[in-house]
Order: sequence, then structure tokens, then C-alpha cells
Amino acid sequence: MNLTLRVWRQKNSNTGGQFVTYAAKDISPDMSFLEMLDVVNEGLILNGEEQIAFDHDCREGICGTCSLVINGTPHGPLKATTTCQLHMRSFKDGDTITIEPWRAAPFPVIKDLVVDRSSFDRIIQSGGYVSVSTGGAPDGNAIPIPKEDADTAFDAAACIGCGACVAACKNASAMLFVSAKISHLSLLPQGKVEETRRVLNLVEQMDAEGFGNCTNIGSCEAACPKEISLDNIARMNRLYAKALLKSKLV
Repeated sequence: MNLTLRVWRQKNSNTGGQFVTYAAKDISPDMSFLEMLDVVNEGLILNGEEQIAFDHDCREGICGTCSLVINGTPHGPLKATTTCQLHMRSFKDGDTITIEPWRAAPFPVIKDLVVDRSSFDRIIQSGGYVSVSTGGAPDGNAIPIPKEDADTAFDAAACIGCGACVAACKNASAMLFVSAKISHLSLLPQGKVEETRRVLNLVEQMDAEGFGNCTNIGSCEAACPKEISLDNIARMNRLYAKALLKSKLV
């Protein structure tokens, strides 16, 4: 199949960017989207042109590195699918595909389709963990946890931190990401101890990074490749209100 690509090219965050058109020829429908970009880049290199910069790592849908807006949709047209797991059979011969980076002020462009998501790292550093002594792993059944709580925590922990929720949100809100981190720890006994401090710190850091607020549109949940639920945002808001009250009473 032959395709036309409109790719965002930008030298760095301090310079303007523009769409550049490339031809992707003889593309197999069994290729992944990133493999297709590899083929295009190989052609550019052979022609002495600068290759397209894009983020990738595991290419298995679990690392959260890939970050492309494809035809206006983060990660592309398939539900619950990361860019690296999207295959070219989702497109037709002769299609024009527009490829952009995540568009959000807290995610400045490094180059072309690569953005700086270190703001997510700083949010996690502010409290997205449990403080425990290291050593031998305890038995898996040492602490009884209700199955419903364990399942809900596991669903929230599936978040890969890719940032598609931010890219999909008109407010560039990171609340789905932050609430997933808060939920999966707060639902388990190990995370209860630092719950108040964690939710206050994570929300404070999220605001400091310049992310917007949630207005319950649901674009984030629709774009999330791991189908993280909006219920987590509701849980985070409840925990934040409780934590705020506690901090004022202490």
C-alpha cells in the first residue's frame, strides 16, 4: 500500500514547526505504525535527508514511550491500542495520515514528534510511591486484601504514563494519570499510611507543572490505551477533599 504522510517537523521547543509531506511506498499492512516510520526514515537517510525523530522503546504497548497523535487522535484510531501496537491494516491504500506530537504546554517539543514528559516524573517523585524497608519479598497472601479492591487497584496500576490523556484533553489535564497513581496505592493497605500526604503532594505538583483541570468531558478515558476509568478522578477528588480537611485540622 502507498500512503501520504503529513509529519510535524520542529527543530526544538524554541523554534516554530511545520507539516512536511512524505510518501510512504510499498507499505505492508502487517507492519506496525512505527515499523512504517522506520521504513520512511530509512528512505530519508539513503537520500541524505534528516530522519523523523519519534519516541519509542519496548514496542509492546507497556512502556508508555510512544507518543503520536495520528489523524487528530492520540495513538490512532483503534481503542485500547498504543501507537506501537497499531498496524497499517487499520489504514487504506492511498490514505493521507497526519502525524503530530502530544500538544500540551507541560510537554514541550524536544524535536519533531518527541516531547519532554519529565513533568510526569516530577509528579511521581513528589509522592507517587510507598516508603518501605527493602528486603525479602513477603508472601503474596500475607496481607489479606478484598478481591474487588485488588482488582480496582490493578486496573489503575495498568497506567503506562504515556500522556495520551493530556494530549486528548482540551484543558491539557493530567488528572487521569495522577488519579490512577493515587488510586492504585490508596486502595491497598501498603499505600494507606501515606495517603493524605501523597494526594496533597501529587495534586500540588500537577498544578505546579501547568496541567489544566478536569471538566468531565471524558476525552482522556476515550484516548487511554489502557482504558483507565474516570472513576479514579472521582476517587482522587474525594481523597483530596479529605486530605485538605485533615491538613487544616492538624
